[in-house]
Amino acid sequence: MLRVLAALGNPHRMRIIAALAARRNYVSRLAREIGMSRPLLHMHLARLEAAGLIVGSLELSDDGKAMRYFEVAPFIFELSPESITNAAETLPAADRPDEPGAPGRQSEHSEQSERKRT
Repeated sequence: MLRVLAALGNPHRMRIIAALAARRNYVSRLAREIGMSRPLLHMHLARLEAAGLIVGSLELSDDGKAMRYFEVAPFIFELSPESITNAAETLPAADRPDEPGAPGRQSEHSEQSERKRT
């Protein structure tokens, strides 16, 4: 769920999904159509593909040139308090903010030090 939300949290990636929902497309043409450089488009496509929202395939054109095509993968995600709770319960312990040693968690000592500085 986190990968999907992170992928869709970017307006460029939302535009890419919208363009690919209309039809599958190859990278160069998609870049021209949405007005984005190919290197930047590749980065966004990789994030969308890692989230399972799009699928890429390599195909040969009539003249033998390799072309990478992308299309939207079928998906439905329910976003509700229950689905978020279920997703949160499957998080590894290191990703839970209430666990000791989790990223972003401060110890009591560091919280006290912070208060003294302010």
